[in-house]
Amino acid sequence: MPYVNVRITEGNVTAEQKREVIAGITDLLVRVLDKSPDSTFVVIDEVPTDNWGFKGTSVSELRQR
Repeated sequence: MPYVNVRITEGNVTAEQKREVIAGITDLLVRVLDKSPDSTFVVIDEVPTDNWGFKGTSVSELRQR
């Protein structure tokens, strides 16, 4: 039973893009690892940009620059 967790910053990904990511990851696990799509879980967590940092700076700050 594969479980894949994808974390992205919130606010810049559409519902259609998320559907494509979920379908693509599921397809990859089916093709490469012979996993059943019926038992494959893909979860997308959207993290607020204030809670995501890079090189000591939050993504919110980086986007303001």
